[in-house]
Amino acid sequence: MTKTYEEIVSLVRDTLVDAGSTFGPDKKEAYRRAIQKEGNEQAKWVLERVLVNAEAAEKNHSPLCDDTGIPHLVLEVGEDCAVTGRMLDAIKEGVAEGLRKLPGRPMGIMGDDSHRIDQSGGLNLDSAGVEPAPILLYRCDENVIRLHILMFGGGPAIRAKTYRVFHKHNTQVVLDEIVNWAKEGVAQLGCSPCTLAVGVGRSHFEAVSMMLQAQVDGRYDFQSEMEQEITRRVNEANIGPLGLGGNTSVMATFMKVGPQRASGVRIVCVRPNCCFEPRLSTVELG
Repeated sequence: MTKTYEEIVSLVRDTLVDAGSTFGPDKKEAYRRAIQKEGNEQAKWVLERVLVNAEAAEKNHSPLCDDTGIPHLVLEVGEDCAVTGRMLDAIKEGVAEGLRKLPGRPMGIMGDDSHRIDQSGGLNLDSAGVEPAPILLYRCDENVIRLHILMFGGGPAIRAKTYRVFHKHNTQVVLDEIVNWAKEGVAQLGCSPCTLAVGVGRSHFEAVSMMLQAQVDGRYDFQSEMEQEITRRVNEANIGPLGLGGNTSVMATFMKVGPQRASGVRIVCVRPNCCFEPRLSTVELG
């Protein structure tokens, strides 16, 4: 049954706070496993501090990082469910209330197009001045309306890459390019260990959409063969947490391959999520 406007606002608000302040159970367990296996004492210390920070943030419902992130929304809609404009308004209001409650770091830039580009319009001091990204809509098999909220920090966005790969009719060529991009991004990011998010599509939009969906569907306790290969090869680069060395540069890889076309290229998106990402929480709205 679809929730009322007020119920949706409340649910979205609390879900955004959860996304910005909690690790999922599989992610906590992945950190515990990594701590046990890490042989570099400095790297192990970083992993331990990240987990302690995450547990404190969850207990206090406080942000995992001072870069509290830009809300990215994925909405799954069942066969007999309807999304109305009023529901979208309630979701937007819930996001705004969640940003104030978390609280989110004020990052919204005011002014016209030019002012927002060059940052001359001034900073919106309201945490809710951070507008969410456009909603990504998917059909799901269950008869529900399910909202996933991801909080995207700036560092991973800076180090991410979306570009064409000439596949040469060989999957390994694409994987090699993903590994090369990931090694570069992880080394430059700094706030590692990372969780790599990878999307492969027919266009830049589709590749980025697949990257988003990979984070929604991905789990630390299950990795496909391709995901395992990417994770293993990047970890062999010995970058390590905060670039201190060790075998835990990457916690896991979440990869989603969409439909492909008869073409010599694949469009690939690789985002090296920081140690606190994916910051994700999910709620059913109907």
